[in-house]
Amino acid sequence: MPFESARLSLPADGRALFLRARAGVRLREMAQPGWLCEQGFMPFADELARNGLHVGEPGDDERFPLVLILPPRQRDEARALFARALSHTAPSGTVLAAMPNAEGAKSGEADLAKLAGAVEHLSKHKCRVFWSTPELADIDRSLLAEWLALDAPRTIVDGYVSRPGLFAWDRIDRASALLAAHLPTDLHGRAADLGAGYGYLASRVIARCPNVGAIDLYEAESRALEPARINLARAQRDRACEVAVHWHDVTRGLPRRYDVIVSNPPFHQGRADLPELGRAFIASAADALVPDGRLFIVANRHLPYEAVLAARFRDVRTLATQEGFKVIEAAGVKP
Repeated sequence: MPFESARLSLPADGRALFLRARAGVRLREMAQPGWLCEQGFMPFADELARNGLHVGEPGDDERFPLVLILPPRQRDEARALFARALSHTAPSGTVLAAMPNAEGAKSGEADLAKLAGAVEHLSKHKCRVFWSTPELADIDRSLLAEWLALDAPRTIVDGYVSRPGLFAWDRIDRASALLAAHLPTDLHGRAADLGAGYGYLASRVIARCPNVGAIDLYEAESRALEPARINLARAQRDRACEVAVHWHDVTRGLPRRYDVIVSNPPFHQGRADLPELGRAFIASAADALVPDGRLFIVANRHLPYEAVLAARFRDVRTLATQEGFKVIEAAGVKP
């Protein structure tokens, strides 16, 4: 809208940075070869690449005349993103953001104004687009440094490290804790944690299962990888265990075989329920387990995973139902 109404013009040099970029028809129409799209969620990054867009991260000192952002709902994460955007904006450049009204658009606009000064906006389709073209003197440098630090990994509870915007980022997820409490102590061999987040489940496997000699963590959100590595290094202080953390889309399958897989699989993107995500995790787990391998998952009680589990495993049993969750063990992969 700002470009169609001539409130803004695209940069003459054809360069722009798009933080948390999402693929779409308008992006394909507008993007030029000098546009760089940053996206930390692997399925979205892959979609951008399939659309022929340049996906990557800007250099620390790289500056752009236009920086576009799709801020997240979580406010600390969004504030850190506004600060990053300004850090990559060239002198006399523009920061341009768009948010749904129901996900904090007014607060986002107010935050950008605190950081950069004067902000303009347009509204349509229950969304708000807002932008600023600040002079260097307009930018609150102390607030910029403070907000940049909001994205750093931080200690939450029980010594775990996380960062704003991750799943259950500031607590131990109740479903994951229930699964961890029901993991048998006799698990052995090589294990995997699918959708590992900041590494809580994998840490509990190391603590509870002394015969697990190696564990691989798979997580599609790149911002979770650093906290996961920190938490796994802490878990390894108590006993030796080979650990690897992978930025990976589990729904595309796994690269090796496992004796044990644990997972609190995702079942939504944003506010939309997508139980097929959980079913895809189960299918990838079944494909990656050795014939007598064991899968342990936790899910909301209403999610219909039993049918796909029964189709892929010889033995499926519920270990616990509590607080709206169910813990299921599936063993013996069907040929």
